[in-house]
Amino acid sequence: MVHPAQHWDWTCLRTNTLSLSWAGFRLCSVALALEVTVGKTNVVTALNGTDVLLPCTFTTCIGFENALFWWFYNGTKFDTEWLIKYTKKTTNPILTFSHPRVELPELTLGKENNISILLLSVDFSDSGQYFCKVKNPKEMNAQHNATLILNVVHELVKVDNTLTIIIVSAVGGFFGFLILVLLIKKCVLFIIKKTQEKKKECLVSSSGNDNTENGLAGSKAEQKSAPKA
Repeated sequence: MVHPAQHWDWTCLRTNTLSLSWAGFRLCSVALALEVTVGKTNVVTALNGTDVLLPCTFTTCIGFENALFWWFYNGTKFDTEWLIKYTKKTTNPILTFSHPRVELPELTLGKENNISILLLSVDFSDSGQYFCKVKNPKEMNAQHNATLILNVVHELVKVDNTLTIIIVSAVGGFFGFLILVLLIKKCVLFIIKKTQEKKKECLVSSSGNDNTENGLAGSKAEQKSAPKA
């Protein structure tokens, strides 16, 4: 039986009737079930001795209550107790144990459905796989997890963008040349058109002058050939 959700997590269920609520729950289970993600890429590179954010967010169809979260390192729990506990959506997550190198950053505390952690002063031994796992009792104890890979390096390698710059410059130069050719072609066609129009006007004017001169010559000839009275 599905009970009506509270106002703060009323995301997919829109009715108080049992049948429609169950249908909505089934629809949400298929389309928007519990899901955990670690961002667009699951690889994080950090400089030795710096603090690094391990991102993790989750989505749930019907909200959550007393949800539990684990962080694992290479398959081993950080601690035997729950790492993070969310009571309700309107509250901030809390750490249920004390760890000298793990904190909840402001990003996590100020954003809903965010269980990212801040790992302090990382060293090379921290490199490896990190698993973020969520268990939501409100969704029949549904569980989901995501994997993040942390690489701790001595120095950050500067990305060489030379090839990219060359390709972009070549493409930009090609399009610039193409636009220049089109402009020159348009100018040439415009000049040719104007020249042809001018020649046509000259031909029409010349033809009119010839007809006028022929008419005057004919009139003079007729006057000369007329008999005297």
